[in-house]
Amino acid sequence: MRPSYREPYPVTGAGVALGAVVTFAWLLLFGLVGRDVPGYAWWTMLAGGVAWAVAAVLVRHGDRGVATGVAIVTAGGWSIAAAIVAVRWAQTGDWPLW
Repeated sequence: MRPSYREPYPVTGAGVALGAVVTFAWLLLFGLVGRDVPGYAWWTMLAGGVAWAVAAVLVRHGDRGVATGVAIVTAGGWSIAAAIVAVRWAQTGDWPLW
């Protein structure tokens, strides 16, 4: 008989959705703290870094589905922040983060 391996925390759609919704709210709350483009960008990078650290812990010790949702939404949030910084940089000709 061949051994069968069972994943202790299988990735489910509900887990991915839960991680995505919670991370969206997390990034939104931190993004609202910034009063201008540099503040928004720095707060979003900080919140995303914390979210990815939590995702790394979840991958190792918890629900990998939730970690997947966290990682996907964090990458999207960072992409939006980068686009906003790039648009401001193109409009003013001055790097907005310093």
